[in-house]
Amino acid sequence: MPKMKKNQVKRGRKTYGPNPQPEVKRVKMPYRRNGEMFARVTDIYGQERMGVYCEDGKHRLGRIRGKIKKRVWIRKGDLVVINPWEFETVVKGQKEKCEISWRYLKHEISWLERRNLVPENLDLNNILL
Repeated sequence: MPKMKKNQVKRGRKTYGPNPQPEVKRVKMPYRRNGEMFARVTDIYGQERMGVYCEDGKHRLGRIRGKIKKRVWIRKGDLVVINPWEFETVVKGQKEKCEISWRYLKHEISWLERRNLVPENLDLNNILL
């Protein structure tokens, strides 16, 4: 590696400080008229299917909506908005199905929790599997 000359500037990667917390301006809320509600992801089954625990106390099989399928990565424990299927026939012994339409980021979840908009039964410690 050659030595640097007196007035030569070192080039390379710039290091920046920690990323600032994004400012929350608008947060999507579930549209209750269409039946949307909050839910927590409890299991990941693969092929866009996940187990979710909904705010009405039911465990459902969630399917990631096609619009967000390859744009958003959903992990276990994430807070999401789901839309239960109304056209489904209920079979005893099987979970109901729903569509996952939105995932909240960490700063959005903290904003919702500060304003007490997330139901208490969706706390990760309280979910019964």
